[in-house]
Amino acid sequence: MLEVSGIRIPLSALDGTDERELAACRRTLARKLRVSDKDLARVERRRRSIDARRRDDIHLTFTLRVELTGGVAAERALLARLAKRRADKSVKLVAESPYGFPAPVSVANRPALRPVVVGAGCAGLFCALSLARAGLEPLLVERGDNAERRGKVVGYHNETGELDPESNIQFGVGGAGTFSDGKLQTGTKSPAHRLILETFVGAGAAREILWDAKPHVGSDVLPTVVTDIVRQIEEAGGEVRCRCRMTDLDVTGGAVRGVTLETTLEDGTAVEERVSANCVVLCCGHSARDVFELLRERGVPMERKTFAMGVRIEHLQAEIDRALYGGFAGNPALGAAPYSLSCHLPSGRSAFSFCMCPGGYVVSAASEAGGVCTNGMSLSDRAGANANSGLLANVFPEDLPGDNVLAGVELQRACERAAFAAGGGAFVAPAQLVGDFLQKTPSSSGGRVVPTYPRGVSWGDVSGCLPDYVSETLRAAIPVLARKLHGFDASDAVLTGVETRSSSPIRVTRGSDGQSVGVRGLWPVGEGAGYAGGIMSAATDGILAAEKIVASLAQ
Repeated sequence: MLEVSGIRIPLSALDGTDERELAACRRTLARKLRVSDKDLARVERRRRSIDARRRDDIHLTFTLRVELTGGVAAERALLARLAKRRADKSVKLVAESPYGFPAPVSVANRPALRPVVVGAGCAGLFCALSLARAGLEPLLVERGDNAERRGKVVGYHNETGELDPESNIQFGVGGAGTFSDGKLQTGTKSPAHRLILETFVGAGAAREILWDAKPHVGSDVLPTVVTDIVRQIEEAGGEVRCRCRMTDLDVTGGAVRGVTLETTLEDGTAVEERVSANCVVLCCGHSARDVFELLRERGVPMERKTFAMGVRIEHLQAEIDRALYGGFAGNPALGAAPYSLSCHLPSGRSAFSFCMCPGGYVVSAASEAGGVCTNGMSLSDRAGANANSGLLANVFPEDLPGDNVLAGVELQRACERAAFAAGGGAFVAPAQLVGDFLQKTPSSSGGRVVPTYPRGVSWGDVSGCLPDYVSETLRAAIPVLARKLHGFDASDAVLTGVETRSSSPIRVTRGSDGQSVGVRGLWPVGEGAGYAGGIMSAATDGILAAEKIVASLAQ
């Protein structure tokens, strides 16, 4: 098989349909290789990206894999011919090397006690799926609801302001990622990424995530996807329990001996059960504050880590499109424009965009009574009128007082409670126009950008809900970021507060074997444990943890 990179397709050759795109790829590839279309037995898109560096020459760039009708011999001959004409490193011979889930553990090596995976976000789902495929029959427990019921609970919260602290945008099957667009791009590299994407596609996601440079699933599709992954876990021998919360962790002699689980039945009855276990995979997510407190009580080593806080910023998507695509804005082959921004300031601090949602919506991401927390999401079509993104500044361990390892959690909670009070209650969020924020003037009304936060906003001053060093960093950063993205400092862009859950403020320290440095049999995994920063990295960490667990059984 040949891999050919740098295939440029002009927008004039595209109309936004998959058929037109693939046909244009085949034509351009045939010209580049100097073969006819009938010589191309199979063409596969491996990567697609938008090159918008020059707004007068925006085009799509592809990496393609192709099999010739003459097989490997024809491919080698073609490479030889190309080498005689020119040194072209964009064409090379490659072999498929699929990355798979761990192989089944032999019956002799299977442990007497099944692994317990705590938390069914992406880390927990992929860890449990890997363990189930290996024949270890894991028990996956999730404090929130399954995806279908969870969607109804979230909708009820948006309509009424009543919050279920056990099932919400943070807690439930799929974790926080289920209602945050389902962005799958990542700054990390791992051979497991392709396996994760293929698993998503097999569970109902669009095939284009396999080659899109900035893939996303959409918050309307992700519930179907995570539901299917649960089905796969169960079919492979695992058990998945929803509305099941870990309330205690038995640590004796420096090792895990079991967990205490509390399951809430349909009639509201709570049933407590102790489950013996010597392998507990902790995938609790970054908002499981009660779990962090439990770990501290049980002497599990943790440390503070850098995290980030700030606000959601909303612009008109059409203006973001024009800023990035110029006269090509609105072309169906481009879709809604995304952005990623960051800057380092003379103060030594930095600010950056986070979880940018083209054509998206700001959501209520609270998980505790009396605290407002925001996030963003997009549907699969990304057709909303607004673009939104987290606008965040780092909080460093040295910014926090005292030596409490959970001081970052307390700061998050204080900011969320301040936002709840500023909004006037009922999970209404405080909001401010960018122009007023820069002038340190409270806002009294909005402008062209209509806030999408579902519980409504109360106009005022968002800076009072954040530490001064965060507010001042954002205030200094907005004009700098506007030099990178025209209009980012638009006076009527909307800031909605607060965004506090972009990452975990703690790390559950683990060794090179993947286990807690102080508790044998405890495997800290994913975002909540401080080792991931999004769907892909969390899922990867879950798979790698399962691989290490499987490997440990053969020792």
